Amino acid sequence: MTRQRGISLIELIMFIVIVSVALAGILLVMDTVTKSSADPLIHKQSLAIAESLLEEVELMPFTYCDPDDPTAATATSTAECTVRIESAGLDTAFAPYQDIDETRYSTTAPFDNVNDYDAFSMSGAGGIKDITGTAISAALDGYSASINVSDTTLPDVAAGDALLIAVTVTGPGGTSVVVEGIRTRYAPRTLP
Repeated sequence: MTRQRGISLIELIMFIVIVSVALAGILLVMDTVTKSSADPLIHKQSLAIAESLLEEVELMPFTYCDPDDPTAATATSTAECTVRIESAGLDTAFAPYQDIDETRYSTTAPFDNVNDYDAFSMSGAGGIKDITGTAISAALDGYSASINVSDTTLPDVAAGDALLIAVTVTGPGGTSVVVEGIRTRYAPRTLP
């Protein structure tokens, strides 16, 4: 009896079927990965925008008085403010200074305190803008951003002397990123 060498037709067909099924599975996975490969880019861009806005807000002063107040650098309480007390959102103004409307994009009355950014948002036409109000790029038209500033408590920090800053950026397709930071008041401290 002689031994046969090689493969039979049935073995060849089975090999082709098995390799075809495996190849189809691999191609399906590659198709899914390719379709969702833009999501990490959108997430990364949203994160970059959020971190940039958070840094902008955290670099602003956080004092008892609005920085336009002559006593802002020395006031140790709101009672020492002569023009405006700094508060969340719109500034509380003393007469005759009630006509001052600060905006992020103004050259004459820009945001100048952490609290000014509370409830600020950017969306719609032009998307994300720089501090001059100029759209950064047409590629960012599908993004929107909002900022919320609220009181928070920290150990060994007096009540009202710490703010939680939450920046939310939503990219195309509803991908949202939230970045938070804490800012403490740096008004002068009395030495013992």
